[in-house]
Amino acid sequence: MSNSEVRREGSLEAPTRHPIDWRSGDFYDEKSLFEELERVFDICHGCRRCFNLCHSFPTLFDAIDESESMELDTVPKSLYWDVVDHCYLCDMCYMTKCPYVPPHEWNIDFPHLMLRAKAARFRKQGASMRDKLLAATDAVGKFAGIPVIAQVVNATNRSKFGRKMLEGALGVHHAAPVPDYHSKNARKRLKHLRGQSTVEGEATQNTSGRVVLYTTCYGNRNRPEMDVDLVAVYEHNGVEVALAEKEACCGMAKLELGDIDAVVRAKETNIPVLAAWVDKGYDIVTPIPSCTLMYKQELPLMFPDDADVKKVQAAMYDPFEYLMLRHKDGKLKTDFAQSLGKVSYQVPCHLRVQNIGLKTRDVLQLVPDTSVEAIERCSGHDGTYAVKKEFHEISKKIARPVVNKVKKSGADHFVSDCPMASDQIAQDLDDYSAGHPMSLLRKAYGI
Repeated sequence: MSNSEVRREGSLEAPTRHPIDWRSGDFYDEKSLFEELERVFDICHGCRRCFNLCHSFPTLFDAIDESESMELDTVPKSLYWDVVDHCYLCDMCYMTKCPYVPPHEWNIDFPHLMLRAKAARFRKQGASMRDKLLAATDAVGKFAGIPVIAQVVNATNRSKFGRKMLEGALGVHHAAPVPDYHSKNARKRLKHLRGQSTVEGEATQNTSGRVVLYTTCYGNRNRPEMDVDLVAVYEHNGVEVALAEKEACCGMAKLELGDIDAVVRAKETNIPVLAAWVDKGYDIVTPIPSCTLMYKQELPLMFPDDADVKKVQAAMYDPFEYLMLRHKDGKLKTDFAQSLGKVSYQVPCHLRVQNIGLKTRDVLQLVPDTSVEAIERCSGHDGTYAVKKEFHEISKKIARPVVNKVKKSGADHFVSDCPMASDQIAQDLDDYSAGHPMSLLRKAYGI
């Protein structure tokens, strides 16, 4: 069958997602796993529409093209793991490219097959110390956030010697952007929100006007100003903001590692707390798209029968999605103090696959004399992928089209909803610093 014939048989129906069957023994069975990998890889080889997404697909296609038969049957099974390692579960192939996702009879879910492979490998052999540390966001952040230790960690990460030492010891690339750690984290800066809010929220047709902020491990310890700016913008718009009494990492980093048990533990910590806030009439917002996606998609697919997971899923919002709902109901203030000029805006993959539209762009364009150029291309970061020695240069290649686009834009500002993506891109931009759109919106309000 030719590639054109393959494409014509693709489904035109909206994609559906099957639950992740992580509890079954077959999920981790190596023989069954490799049979499915071979089936899916062979279909991908006949299509090749995803050649320009992440590096998984070029790795697969190059392995086939360089094999003896130039078909999958002569590709060593050991090379399958190279394909798995380059997948960082961005979900773009599933949501934007693949014509064979369910309900098509071929039932292709490439990201969740890669997740299955990662989980099977993790259960069998665990992970390296480097990969475990990179995924241990709460433990590392809590330790690195101790006042004296934070100064030492930050100083080490800023020095060439320290970065070379880190690369040699752990395999963290010496040139990869790594975040600062703050002893005065977001939850400390916003501790007043654990009591009576300074704003009495007003409900609208589409929102309760009361939100509980899930600060995220990154927002809490690495980019606290992002959370503080979100609260300022929300309270300026008459939205009551509360802080959950406790929270843990959403589990996305552990999911990408294949550590399903750790994802379950994170779920058991976070879901009861967030569900209780929903029961009290609160919506939920979180400033990082990957964390939002974890609650909107991954956990509901892992726990399809859990009522509290569904409750949290229904109440979880991207922060700009929430602001646009308030605007739709006539409750978003437009008393902006200054324009923003031209904004170059990278749309993170984990935001694009939520299918909510470009709400960040839409909100920023409410500011007078402001235009936003949305760049819907991957940064190649993925939270941990870009900092690993063996993947860093590939990640920069993936980000290059975004970097070039920003350089040519002549924009006054560069932002991304994902702070890790913005750091990765801004590293190659001489005239721009890494920015978050919520901070830019606060600047526009002059608050």
